[in-house]
Amino acid sequence: MLAYRRILSAASLCVMILASLFSTASAEEPAVTEVDLPTLKNTQMKGINFLKNSQLDDGLWTTETVPGISALVTTALLESGVPASDPVVAKALKRLEGFVQKDGGIYYAKSNHRNYETCISIMALSAANQGGRYDAIIKNAEKFLRDLQWDEGEGLESSDTAFGGAGYGSHQRPDLSNTQYLIEALRKAGVKSDDPAIQKALVFVSRTQNLESEYNTTPFSSKINDGGFYYTPAAGGTSQAGMTPDGGLRSYGSMTYAGLKSMIYAGVDQNDKRVKAANEWIRRHYSLKENPGMGQQGLYYYFHTFAKALDTMQVKQFKDADGGVHNWRAELVNHLAGLQHENGSWTNKAERWYEADPNLATAYALLALSHCQPGK
Repeated sequence: MLAYRRILSAASLCVMILASLFSTASAEEPAVTEVDLPTLKNTQMKGINFLKNSQLDDGLWTTETVPGISALVTTALLESGVPASDPVVAKALKRLEGFVQKDGGIYYAKSNHRNYETCISIMALSAANQGGRYDAIIKNAEKFLRDLQWDEGEGLESSDTAFGGAGYGSHQRPDLSNTQYLIEALRKAGVKSDDPAIQKALVFVSRTQNLESEYNTTPFSSKINDGGFYYTPAAGGTSQAGMTPDGGLRSYGSMTYAGLKSMIYAGVDQNDKRVKAANEWIRRHYSLKENPGMGQQGLYYYFHTFAKALDTMQVKQFKDADGGVHNWRAELVNHLAGLQHENGSWTNKAERWYEADPNLATAYALLALSHCQPGK
């Protein structure tokens, strides 16, 4: 938590200026001006109780073959105020330690998602790292992540579109989702924003933005040029939102918030053209009803990334392209409360990326709510 607070502190000057640019409103719903604390607390408690009751006997959630889900749930409980000493959390942490591998990574032995699982595990362990209990594990995991990053170690030149990124594993091409987890995990491990690994990752992040500039000279940069972000420019380029007829990679919400957050973590100034362009894209595409560009797909991942990005930037209210001013925390609390099932869980009817799993969707929702405290 200390490392995370340092991130927020370092970003504070950047974000106070950004706050004046933002807003969010729907013509169909009245603006919400303040967080309803009873609703926030009740919604969180119901979600916490669901996850506590859905833990498997072995201390994990859903399945042992995907420890990333269990690590995400554990992080969500800790960030929601459940102490590391709580029996459910303590059992989960002990089980996650069992996934520590000889190479320093924290993953299922046969996993194809080693970067993702290690990054999420670092987040869980750092949130519970009282008295430096997990310092050694986190440090070894940091080294493992550095070795996974696509850079000179893989024989890449800095001009390669894969350079600086992270994928699910070293054998798979890098993408922005895994790279944003890499950046955040390294920062949680105490790595500074000017560290070479972070700055290499920033090279990759910049190339996932639809913005033609000296930071992005890929063939995709000028085809859309709207300031938003997409999945990856590597291996021929991919956007989960699809391509334009001329081969442009469409921007979408979850990756745009991930890209903007990653730039802040990497120390990019608020006056940088990349940050300004991303801000403008967000102002034009604010929504809590969908993941812009993706509809309902990846909706809870989007809520989580949306909340973490705006919280990291210390935005309380912001102005959308139509001039409406909104308190995003208050709106998100009310929206998630309305989507919560009676048993305290959340699920996405759009099953892509495992969001039909109530453990995963609930973890995302609780993590989003953890950024909605009005004093943050």
